[in-house]
Amino acid sequence: MASIDHWIDGRVVPGQSGRTADVFNPATGTVTGKVALASTAEVARAVESARAAFPAWADLPPLRRARVMFRFLEQLNRHRDDLARAITAEHGKVFSDAQGEVTRGIEIVEFACGIPQLLKGDYTEQVSTGIDNWTMRQPLGVVAGVTPFNFPCMVPMWMYPVAIAAGNCFILKPSPLDPSASLMMARMLKEAGLPDGVFNVVQGDKEAVDALLEHPDVQAISFVGSTAIAQKIYETGARHGKRVQALGGAKNHMVVMPDADMEQAADALIGSAFGSAGERCMAISLGVLVGSAADKLLPVLAERTRALKIKNGTESDAEMGPIVSDVARQRIAGYIEQGAKEGAKLVVDGRAFQGAKAGAGCDNGFWMGGTLFDDVKPSMKIYQDEIFGPVLGCVRVKDLKEAVELINSHDYGNGVACFTRDGHVAREFSRRVQVGMVGINVPIPVPMAWHGFGGWKKSLFGDMHAYGEEGVRFYTKQKSVMQRWPESIGKGAEFVMPTSK
Repeated sequence: MASIDHWIDGRVVPGQSGRTADVFNPATGTVTGKVALASTAEVARAVESARAAFPAWADLPPLRRARVMFRFLEQLNRHRDDLARAITAEHGKVFSDAQGEVTRGIEIVEFACGIPQLLKGDYTEQVSTGIDNWTMRQPLGVVAGVTPFNFPCMVPMWMYPVAIAAGNCFILKPSPLDPSASLMMARMLKEAGLPDGVFNVVQGDKEAVDALLEHPDVQAISFVGSTAIAQKIYETGARHGKRVQALGGAKNHMVVMPDADMEQAADALIGSAFGSAGERCMAISLGVLVGSAADKLLPVLAERTRALKIKNGTESDAEMGPIVSDVARQRIAGYIEQGAKEGAKLVVDGRAFQGAKAGAGCDNGFWMGGTLFDDVKPSMKIYQDEIFGPVLGCVRVKDLKEAVELINSHDYGNGVACFTRDGHVAREFSRRVQVGMVGINVPIPVPMAWHGFGGWKKSLFGDMHAYGEEGVRFYTKQKSVMQRWPESIGKGAEFVMPTSK
């Protein structure tokens, strides 16, 4: 059985707390490893390693830091399938989906390789007679990231490549459900020539997170997870004087207009609702069907939901794998029961799916089929709450105005999509909807690496989105310099506020 430990100061460090958690293969339900759970003292050791490495790393020219990122990129491209296999083994998502996750993470590393350009400041000559003014961006110091189970490779890469390239030292606290990818990435960074201490991994649970939030040498925290925890992390981190970027939950709608291509809309709803078993913060969990779109689309959705190829993620034709844990499966089943009790029409019930259908050895895995609801109302829990599972609810509305009002009244504002052939509808929807990431005929509008990821309302706590130029700003602080030389300084003290002369 694998022992999954910490990575501190450039090497694997066995856990010392005496606490561990089981790591499962969700497809079979078997325990495949034990992950260490860090104590406050072990977190402090990682912080000290990062603090000691920071001065030399921050002082390195950005181009030399970028060269380390380029070598890391080579490692990632060489081992992308190894990472994907590790993700499938511990998370359960199908292998092709895991490959896609790794690729999207690699794109952030490619972006970070351009850090010399991204760190360039502004310069103004002669802001006043004999005075020049310029700005520069400098790293914060020791920063940390707390990441969720659903993207054990991609979400950490939203954070640490940009943070490290900008000159910071980084501590990653991954999910204990699928921790192996974190150590694989740590080893690749070392192979790429990253100095010891610049990147550290502390496995753990709430104790490790609290220790990072409270440690005085940690300057910034990035977090992705549920809204309740995101809000707590934001408030706790701010109270301890830290810069915080906390991405919370989501309840993403997809509006289907009557003029949309219904086959494309069905493909989009099925793929975005049931891909990765719905365990994505950008999953479409609510179809908002406008007018006649409902009668056209629902029979197709029902047929496609029943026909999902639910198998062990290692199977080449698998479309959906298992739920990440038995606890998560039971929570999702509870929401399905609640939805039926509240009066939503349960068209397809995923609770009936048996693991034996998924393949040999899967009888005891954490399995569930796709679930489809019709006639979902805004007052229902399955409409309000993020279920984070393979549950698609359909809401019927009469027109675009009602659809936009419905979306804007929701507490979450992470992602949204609209399927239509009408350019005016697309433009008005994009302008009026109060959501951070919008797709027009794109069901999962995750921005590319040089843009930035983040929602509105209770989907984001903090000022700046993840990665892109906002990520660079989050992990750096601006310094403004004004300079003049003695020959241009007039005689005599000045007692008034300086102005341009």
